[in-house]
Amino acid sequence: MLSTTVVHFQEQWPTVQKVRVIMLGWSRGQGHVTRVENQLFQEFIGVGKTSAMDIPIFIMDAFTTLPFKGNPAAVCLLQKPLSEELYQKIATEMNLPETAFVICKNTSDSFSTASRFSLRWFTPTNEVSLCGHATLASSAILFYHKKNANRVIVFDTLSGELCNRIRGDCIVMDFPIYTSTPQEPHEVAELVKAVVGDLPLEDLQYSEDSKTLLLRLADTCDISALTSLKPDPERMMKSEHTGKIKGVSVTIKGAPDSQPGYDFFSRFFTPWNGITEDPVTGSAHSILAKYWADRLGKQRLLAYQSSSRGGELDLEVKGHRLDIAGRTVFILQGTLSL
Repeated sequence: MLSTTVVHFQEQWPTVQKVRVIMLGWSRGQGHVTRVENQLFQEFIGVGKTSAMDIPIFIMDAFTTLPFKGNPAAVCLLQKPLSEELYQKIATEMNLPETAFVICKNTSDSFSTASRFSLRWFTPTNEVSLCGHATLASSAILFYHKKNANRVIVFDTLSGELCNRIRGDCIVMDFPIYTSTPQEPHEVAELVKAVVGDLPLEDLQYSEDSKTLLLRLADTCDISALTSLKPDPERMMKSEHTGKIKGVSVTIKGAPDSQPGYDFFSRFFTPWNGITEDPVTGSAHSILAKYWADRLGKQRLLAYQSSSRGGELDLEVKGHRLDIAGRTVFILQGTLSL
């Protein structure tokens, strides 16, 4: 049994061949092994090994009520900060749209009692300044798994304080509002072509705060025009390499008079952050909510992000802030032993 298991690792670790010989000998009762061979075997199976650091890790699907829908995020609960290199290595290893790292601000608190935390987000390639779905996932772990009894928990982030609270079966996040301004089409013509091809546009806007280009498809387009988009990520990055744009949000007017009454639909593409398409993007709605609120004349909006996984966001514009409400599904719990 043991020898069969080791065979799978031979191509990755050449020294396993020696261990395999030892184990085959043991399993077949062939003689004794030397002290060096015994030490090699003990090291291979991990006897006596101690882990320098165990990190609780969770995976949640955010902005959904169904597993394997919405947007997946990993959440790591840390006792102390890590090195910058290790943050990124863990996020790269997880290979999810975002990995969140949560630390209690007061070292005397626990994850069950603390009301204030530091929060950082990393994609597989880099740190980002704002992430909605990983914030929602982090809040869900604290409220539902760690049974945090505080009415409001606050995350200190690169985008300032983000307050989170429970409302019914949702978690409500207090996010910033980002404004957008008209964008000259000729400046981004190649990028637009790489994303939407020849589809007609109703509007073209740019948000400097989030480095996001907003493309609104013409009202003559239906939802199938949005869902059938297949942007070319290499062409996108080749056409925009100045750092001015880090994401492209494509949106279309919804059908609020038909059930379930979505006010608008969208998709979000960000190959500059190592993610061709982000399935459900809370931070993109910091722009979209304000944009559509102004044009629809309403502050409360229901949005759907139309990726293959899909997700629903309940939005309320409150001056310069935005309430984003969403649900989560618990997927996995484990331990990173480093």
